[in-house]
Amino acid sequence: LVINCSLFSPTPSLCAMVISKFGMRQDIQSFNLSGMGCGASLISVGLAKDLLQRRRFRSGKALVVSTEVITPNLYHGNERGFLLQNTLFRCGGAAIVLSNSWSDGRRAWYKLLHTVRVQSNSEEAYNCVYEAQDSENHRGVRLSKEIVKVAGKCMEKNMTTIGPYVLPLSEQIPVVTTMVLRFVLKTMGKLLKASGHEKWAAKLPNKKHYVPDFKRGVDHFCIHAGGRAVIDGIEKNMKLELFHTEPSRMALMNYGNTSSSSIWYEMEYIQEHQKTNPLKKGHRIMQVAFGSGFKCTSGVWLKL
Repeated sequence: LVINCSLFSPTPSLCAMVISKFGMRQDIQSFNLSGMGCGASLISVGLAKDLLQRRRFRSGKALVVSTEVITPNLYHGNERGFLLQNTLFRCGGAAIVLSNSWSDGRRAWYKLLHTVRVQSNSEEAYNCVYEAQDSENHRGVRLSKEIVKVAGKCMEKNMTTIGPYVLPLSEQIPVVTTMVLRFVLKTMGKLLKASGHEKWAAKLPNKKHYVPDFKRGVDHFCIHAGGRAVIDGIEKNMKLELFHTEPSRMALMNYGNTSSSSIWYEMEYIQEHQKTNPLKKGHRIMQVAFGSGFKCTSGVWLKL
């Protein structure tokens, strides 16, 4: 049992509440994740995947619950940076069952292909989503103006990492080439600085990450419904069509930003309601989400 809830972390834990409420077995392994923001759902899925893969010769099931309970953490002050917390987010939740048993594959809806997590370690990234107190000692989560820039850099690295796993060879070659060039230029810069040639090191070109055309390897996209600007920005940078971002826009309109569970509201929309890009057997669905820290998580599913 893996439960993620960023702001609400009671004692006993949410896992203990669920185990007690539903009378689960005493030997169940439970993990309660908090403080990881809107990208925590795919981190939970990744953790469940790793645990199930360790049981190579034994079948097992994992229940993943992604939720957000914001009511106890409502901000009562007047500072704009903190007030965004009250206006952006809504309570929401989703539950997913994963299995490593071949027999369950015949009735499963999706197969998990890959999960990738990229963590930024800069001071700017660390402070862009931060729980603190305002000048009047009201507690809340402050969102920095740098969050869009930080999220863009983090997502760029994530897409570069997951690209080779889901893209055709024609898109993989530029990704690998760019990564090799960046490594070579970075190594040359270090050698020049070590030998006292800082001026020459500064003249080396800064090769940007290559963002491939994911439409060639992915059929549907579940982009975290963090806001209209977030969806618009990703649509532009990844050169997506309107029907690719339709699930995210509909989830934002109908439910708001439900934090880590939003990508599951979007997957449900693709499965049950979308007419502009109908879901078919063999299609691939990519989920992308962001979280405090700062991190970007992504996962790819195959429709069975």
